Amino acid sequence: MLEKNSKLIFIGDSVTDCGRDYDAEPAGWGSLGNGYANLVNAALTALYPEYRIMVINKGVNGNDILKLSARWQKDVLDLNPDYVSVLIGVNDVWRHFDNAVFQQRDDLVDLALYRQKYQDLIDQTKPQVKQMMIMSPAMFEPNRQNPMRAQVDQYRQVAEELAHKNGLLYIDTQKAIDHFLETTSSYILTQDRVHPGDYKGHMLMANTWLNAIDFDWKRGQ
Repeated sequence: MLEKNSKLIFIGDSVTDCGRDYDAEPAGWGSLGNGYANLVNAALTALYPEYRIMVINKGVNGNDILKLSARWQKDVLDLNPDYVSVLIGVNDVWRHFDNAVFQQRDDLVDLALYRQKYQDLIDQTKPQVKQMMIMSPAMFEPNRQNPMRAQVDQYRQVAEELAHKNGLLYIDTQKAIDHFLETTSSYILTQDRVHPGDYKGHMLMANTWLNAIDFDWKRGQ
């Protein structure tokens, strides 16, 4: 579904960041990190070279929807992308379960604020791009009754609702992860149930993203 000579931005938290060099030239060496954004770029370059798709990684470690919103103009709109893929939400949940609870912080993002801020980003961006892709926040946790997984599912449902409401492409990474977990332990892919530990987990995410845009893995054969 991507058009030739397009600019594609991936933006989100550490799952997108994956050690990218913040000082690198956009789409240049070191700029894509070592995660799913890099794998998507590799697939697009290798199998669709004539499309000349420019892939930019704007993931930042620790981001929640508030921090993402604060840098949206600079890291998305000012770059004039054709496509924007967003993965945000797991930190909005995680802060309800980590040391932030004991620090008694007052900046935790509840479900209503998450919905409001996400819709704000969509409103700013949709008129200026060919398409936005909403990736579901996800956990590598098979027990849906687990408190954190249950809350991630609530935020994931909001992301899905907003995608459908606004006519955006919804990419259900949680569904792909759940399918993997039906037969295989989460420890094959992750140590903390949130970050894909290596290329195996990121390959799962990249494959899900590429399939959603009708990428042809047999092209050229």
